Amino acid sequence: MNYIGSKLSLMDFLENTIADVTGFGGPCVFADLFAGTGVVGSKFKEKGCTVIANDIQHYSYVLNKHYIENYPPLDASPMEYLNSLNGVDGFVYKNYCPGSGSGRNYFTDENGRKCDAIRQEMERMRSCGEISEGQYYYFLASLINSIDKYANTASVYGAFLKHTKKSAAKDFVLEPLPVIDGGKGGRAYNEDINELIHKIKGDVLYLDPPYNARQYCANYHVLETISRYDDPVLTGKTGLRDYSGQKSLFCSKRTVEKAFDELLAGADFKYVFLSYNNEGLMSLETIKNIMEKYGKYEMFTREYRRFRADREENRRHKSDSTIEYLHCLIK
Repeated sequence: MNYIGSKLSLMDFLENTIADVTGFGGPCVFADLFAGTGVVGSKFKEKGCTVIANDIQHYSYVLNKHYIENYPPLDASPMEYLNSLNGVDGFVYKNYCPGSGSGRNYFTDENGRKCDAIRQEMERMRSCGEISEGQYYYFLASLINSIDKYANTASVYGAFLKHTKKSAAKDFVLEPLPVIDGGKGGRAYNEDINELIHKIKGDVLYLDPPYNARQYCANYHVLETISRYDDPVLTGKTGLRDYSGQKSLFCSKRTVEKAFDELLAGADFKYVFLSYNNEGLMSLETIKNIMEKYGKYEMFTREYRRFRADREENRRHKSDSTIEYLHCLIK
């Protein structure tokens, strides 16, 4: 997925720096607590680590539930059956497709109906015991990842496009995600990080919080609803669900420093790594001062191209690149 803050392009930087600082070349207990699409946690699972993943967004929880807790072999044969289903007029079609009269153009009518049919059948198969819990999260994670490729947006779901773009007009196909082999005993959570931190412990804690005031729940609300499929009340032109219970303290200048300090204070990990860029709500000096309270502090940098969720003429940026800082605390 083309995801805000994805560390896919920075994985070599993260892997090499973490290995150099910790001396861990193999298995350890690795926590990725702002997990997003699971890129970082999945990589460390492949390296043999026991991974603890967490994210307050449910769609992210589902992705990580699959990536971290599922292991091969995993029966994917129902995938063909799910792809053969005829579309139905479900929640996605009625609220996110133009033909329903919703006024929203997130998906074509055909793709919205197909998504509804697959999502409803997954739930039925799970409740009837036709698929295991592992298969359920495998198929649901695959649905979330697949349907995103057909969204009629400019990458995030803060708005939909007036006219249907080429990729959104293609016929939706449910594609299986990889099943990752590696370290055993990992677990995914869907909790507030500042509460979860008191329930877990390990060797390496990796933190990749939001850097600015944009709440992920607003940017990916459609995926959240497909993941939960809970018939929420939607409001406004873009069909936002109520996300008051999912707002991150790390997205507010008023609350971020206190939340970060409390997180470090409660962390039972030898090594803590924080990814942050040079345009974030917390200054470099603030981060350094907070981390130094709990042990030895170091900092590493890498320049990379910024994420663009819109066309260049719609938003003026100061530069095409930004600097990623990997802050390190040795407790």
